[in-house]
Amino acid sequence: MPNILIIGGGYVGMYTAYRLQKRLRRGEATVTVVDPQPNMTYQPFLAEAAAGSVEARHVVVPLRRVLPKTRVLAGSLTGVDPVRRTATVMTTGGETTELAYDHLVVAVGSVSRTLPIPGLAQAGIGFTTIGEAIWLRNHVLSRLDAAASTDSAARRRRLLTFVVVGGGYSGVEVFAELQDMARHATRRYPELGPADMRWVLVDAADRILPEVSASLASYTVERLAKRGMEVKLGTRVESMVDGHVVLSDGERLESDTIVWTAGVRPNPVVARLGLPTDAQGRLDVTAELKVAGVPGVWSAGDAAAVPDLSRADDPGARCGASAQHAVRQASRLADNIVATLRDRRTRTYRHAYVGSVASLGLHKGRRRALRRQAARVSGLVTAPRLPPQPRPHAQPEGESRRGLDPGAVLPP
Repeated sequence: MPNILIIGGGYVGMYTAYRLQKRLRRGEATVTVVDPQPNMTYQPFLAEAAAGSVEARHVVVPLRRVLPKTRVLAGSLTGVDPVRRTATVMTTGGETTELAYDHLVVAVGSVSRTLPIPGLAQAGIGFTTIGEAIWLRNHVLSRLDAAASTDSAARRRRLLTFVVVGGGYSGVEVFAELQDMARHATRRYPELGPADMRWVLVDAADRILPEVSASLASYTVERLAKRGMEVKLGTRVESMVDGHVVLSDGERLESDTIVWTAGVRPNPVVARLGLPTDAQGRLDVTAELKVAGVPGVWSAGDAAAVPDLSRADDPGARCGASAQHAVRQASRLADNIVATLRDRRTRTYRHAYVGSVASLGLHKGRRRALRRQAARVSGLVTAPRLPPQPRPHAQPEGESRRGLDPGAVLPP
């Protein structure tokens, strides 16, 4: 029986397996999904989960629950032999195993893109997993507790200064959602008020939200400014050692909370596989989602440079790293694998961008609607409880306690 091996349980990995278990006939093939954390995180709701707008359990989908016909293996890919058609996997228990495959789907996604900024690995807080989102929520609330308990004005200013680096969707949403949460939380602190907090968004570009129109981006900045929030454009972070933030415009800030959302890059494991990649480190794939020149290997999502056929005027265009593309690519990828098994013609992936939605903080009535929407997300069953979350204080001494090690494949 043919073996289909899927590396990664994110959007591409989970949705590919989900469609395969619906399309494959009984006994036609076996499907195995390998991921260190056997659950899929719906990342568009991470900011709302961090702010408490939706329950964390509604952002996590356990793979074993939605993929009952699929074998789920907790581990990480360490190597691929395309000639022998085998993949080497390190399980979370520390064992190395070799898995044979007929079709291999590399869906390892992306990790936070870091820069050689002094202090980033120690002071920066990542924002790519549900564990980091919940930790960040608790951290912000703990800063309010500490600020209400100190008599030092300088210490209070540091505790109540919150910095977010990166003006993309993730940065803008977590910036607005956390400020909305903290502003409401100050009602419980007689010693504090919204005016005591300082919220600063920093981006090196001359605008935020590059995916939307310039007018809508400017409108967003205006709305944030009306809430007393600062947006510094065309500004870089030059250092953040021990929470002392130095900006390229000369300003210096003291902050206990520095959230890093300055983009993503392909998972570093891609570079170690010996498969063809493009200049950005993404796997070089065809419009049928096959890795170029490597039989039996497929890829999609953030780790793949998928041709964007909807932009006929630009033959070199590639699909962006978004959930919108990842979910649809996964469906096409699964259909193409099934077609290959049945000796039928594969089809190309084509999907035009249909826009995006960003949240800038919600009122109570809209929070209820969002909770209902999150509970029904993608038509999948949500998790009955949260999986074990990482504990920042449990990291070995000398390592990043917040998951921004540039060489790490997984967040701690």
